[in-house]
Amino acid sequence: MNLLITVLQVYSFLIFIRIMLTWIPNLDYSLAPVALLCRLTDPVLDLARRYIPPLGMIDVSSAVVLLVLMFVVRGLASLQ
Repeated sequence: MNLLITVLQVYSFLIFIRIMLTWIPNLDYSLAPVALLCRLTDPVLDLARRYIPPLGMIDVSSAVVLLVLMFVVRGLASLQ
């Protein structure tokens, strides 16, 4: 159970970094670290974007994914 919680926490951190990177204008997404981050986070974010529409010009799906992951981690931690 601890391993699962750790993996989810690391993934949450990756999602958080991805959110922060959206604020950097002209970011080159072909850079190796950024491309790796996108490959790791895109499957979950793409799924969320399919069901969560943007609010005007703001894509809130990544924030929703981050919140869900936080609740899941807390729920799993409370089961221990």
